[in-house]
Amino acid sequence: MKCPPALATETERLKALSEYRLGRDRPLPSLDPVVQIAARMFGMPVAAVNMIGTDHVFFAASTGFDGTTVDMSRDVSFCAHAITQDEVMVVPDATLDERFHDNPLVTGSAGLRFYAGVPLRSPEGYPLGALCIIDAVPHDDFSPDDRERLRELAKMAADRLELRRLEMSTEEAKPSFGKAVRNSPTAEVRLDEGGVIVDWNVSAAALFGYEREEGVGRSIDIFAAERDRAALRDLLTRAVAARSADGLSMPSGLHGIRSDGTEFLLGVSLFCWGENGSLTISAHLDDLSALQYKRDETLRLANTDVLTGLANRACFYRRVEEALVEGSDAALIMIDLDGFKDVNDTLGHATGDAVLCETGRRLERVVRGGDIVARVGGDEFAILLPGCTDPARAKAVADRAIAALSEPIVVDTCEVRIASTCGVAVAPLHAKGPLELIGNADLTLRNAKSVGRGQSFLFVPELRMEAMARRLCNVELHRAVSDGEFVLFYQPQIRLSDGVLTGAEALIRWWHPQRGLLSPAAFLPALEHGPLAATVGLWVLDEACAQAAHWRRHGVKDFRMGVNLFGVQFRVGDIASEVVAALERHGLSPDALELEVTENIVVDDERVPASLHRLREHGVGIAFDDFGTGYASLSQLKSYPLSRIKIDRAFVQGMLESERDLAVIRAIVDLARSFGLDTIAEGIETANQLDSLRQLGCHEGQGYLFSKPVPTKHFGELYGIGGVGRMVA
Repeated sequence: MKCPPALATETERLKALSEYRLGRDRPLPSLDPVVQIAARMFGMPVAAVNMIGTDHVFFAASTGFDGTTVDMSRDVSFCAHAITQDEVMVVPDATLDERFHDNPLVTGSAGLRFYAGVPLRSPEGYPLGALCIIDAVPHDDFSPDDRERLRELAKMAADRLELRRLEMSTEEAKPSFGKAVRNSPTAEVRLDEGGVIVDWNVSAAALFGYEREEGVGRSIDIFAAERDRAALRDLLTRAVAARSADGLSMPSGLHGIRSDGTEFLLGVSLFCWGENGSLTISAHLDDLSALQYKRDETLRLANTDVLTGLANRACFYRRVEEALVEGSDAALIMIDLDGFKDVNDTLGHATGDAVLCETGRRLERVVRGGDIVARVGGDEFAILLPGCTDPARAKAVADRAIAALSEPIVVDTCEVRIASTCGVAVAPLHAKGPLELIGNADLTLRNAKSVGRGQSFLFVPELRMEAMARRLCNVELHRAVSDGEFVLFYQPQIRLSDGVLTGAEALIRWWHPQRGLLSPAAFLPALEHGPLAATVGLWVLDEACAQAAHWRRHGVKDFRMGVNLFGVQFRVGDIASEVVAALERHGLSPDALELEVTENIVVDDERVPASLHRLREHGVGIAFDDFGTGYASLSQLKSYPLSRIKIDRAFVQGMLESERDLAVIRAIVDLARSFGLDTIAEGIETANQLDSLRQLGCHEGQGYLFSKPVPTKHFGELYGIGGVGRMVA
């Protein structure tokens, strides 16, 4: 925990604070409306004006917080940090902040997670304390507009503190109701003990629709609507009886009335002091209508998606939390529009916006009263069914939503068709808490999009287990990269006509510290779809080029190294430049490297062919891996810069028993020959397979008949390569 730093002007600051005569047992009731407005405006359970003393802090006003049950020492105070800054201090999540993560206010019963505070300063600029809002849950959405609104409330609090200072100053120092006060923008009224106006300033007269000269001698009854006059009189009576306004609760919800009969929301603060042997009463009055409207509008905007008018993500998540707290029963449906990006790209964003609005309207017609529809992302929507515990009913609603959205949408005579996919989770069957319910529904949606778009799927526990396994695997993959646990094995590639070694395919393996040597099947799916694919792919390329250069220098002059590429390597960085740099770095000629890509990578990404053309022009070989198992058409071969086709092992293993597999291989070999491409067959395990492939005209092969993938040293010993393996620094 970091204690707040000492201020260079601490002596002057404490002297300025003493002029307000505030303390733990002397709060300032005129600040109560400020903290109440702050709590409502930002939807926070706690708001306070916290004054910073020598070694302790105390509330001048607060709502939602009992300062007697928590540590109020200055060392643990968040506000003591806030007064050292000029701007609003925001702590989105105290448990993640090195200053506060072990603070007693965070770890103790208070459970503080979110804090935002703005300093309150004396007229000389000394920080006295802070206006703050607090929550027991984190918030990462406190916007610049929110900061500005908090600063505006702080100005209101500072005004009321200044009135307190004037009230507490010596009799000689008290300003008369002269020109400065008379022309102040703050509406101020002087009253006698009977509630008669002694004087008021221009702002007060204008607030109620009078000329300033019309006020003196009138009763305070002119301030309030008839139904609220008793409450205003009661406040005055209590202040007169106590000879002070200290400790009095200021009434809220009062309605002021203007001379023309119009009403407005009235804020009242009362101050009393003895003057010339009698009690002088000053009332500070505010029109809170604009502030209330602004608060209501802010609240509406904070909870509403501007485009569709539906609940937004933040509002929806709160409603999920409320539903589970109140009844612990609810169903949640996450909905994704399939192919919506194509609508924006082809028809424009105006049409896309119209589709989103119509989607919202259709979803609202699907649900019943009390259910909640929200837009939680660009093209993602959600439905909350409070009280629903039946998975079948929840899935039925999801299916109705899919059916409703499948109907064509007409926008400016243009007919648009979209499909949707739904993920469904039910509490308490599938989740106990709101975040778990949302996460499970979203996880189900993601899985549904990968296996069957246009359908609804119910959550099953296996999805969470798989997600946890992927997360654990990703954590371990990061460690594997940083600790150098990946190694390369090499499988020889043989010329079928004479059995001569022509090269090798570099294959990644993982030396796991607990599980031993892992084959690609155990980790490659997580790796190639995770954030490390490009990094690991670049390492494989560099390591394989280094090894090829080493073996070429030790006796195998025409040795060719095959390296598999991940699809992400074509989307991150410049793969062509990276390959050329690796060749130059290791002094390797381009014809010594053959890059292997699956046909699916080429078909799925339009950026891939351009990079492959650059590499082929440089002299690097390009091989289609697993040919015949993907989606590329045979006619597309003429547009790809290939040097070789790899025949998938599935066809090789069945070629002696299946005429169809044999026919596929024959067709691939003939096709490659017509395009001037070489062929290499994978998975050769028997001499009969070798003979058949040789007779068909296949150039090269690899498989267990020749050797399994083996470590560097074993490969060098197997083929008598000088130096065995390169030295690794």
